[in-house]
Amino acid sequence: MNDRRYVLLDRDGTIIEECEYLCDPARVALLPGAARGLRALTRLGLGLVLVSNQSGLGRGYFSEEDLWAVHVRLRQLLTAEGIRLDGSYYCPHVPEEGCGCRKPAPGLIEQAAAELGFDARRCFVIGDKRCDVELGLAVGAQSILVRTGHGRREEMVPGPAPHHVVDDLEQAARIIAVLLDEPQV
Repeated sequence: MNDRRYVLLDRDGTIIEECEYLCDPARVALLPGAARGLRALTRLGLGLVLVSNQSGLGRGYFSEEDLWAVHVRLRQLLTAEGIRLDGSYYCPHVPEEGCGCRKPAPGLIEQAAAELGFDARRCFVIGDKRCDVELGLAVGAQSILVRTGHGRREEMVPGPAPHHVVDDLEQAARIIAVLLDEPQV
């Protein structure tokens, strides 16, 4: 187990613009401020890991090849901004399958923690949906709901409260800096 802490990030509506069942790499666009927020998290020494539900695979809306093309495009955009993901994990199942990897179930984080050697309880989980909040709470991590994507609507949905609600990834990075007792980024 290493001492490095990680930020576990949702993809659609958190890092990139929300596009229902995104399968076209040409439609991948970083949200305003996302790159600045991710760079700030990296400067804090945190690892960045993508965790995403991708039920479009299970529904047959797109192929695994389509999904990888989207992820390649995302990585290209991030690389151009000086950002590197430490890992990328996704659940291909539909909700009715009841798998252990579909958020808010902890399977994706457990897999990432085993492969990267981190303690999930020391992580931060950031996303724009209630399932991201519940995922963070399920593993004992700090959960942060961003108001991008579906976040503004999800903030009003009854359920377990996130530890923090912020406007975007930049604000999330500032909150995490305070939590880590680091100088502002």
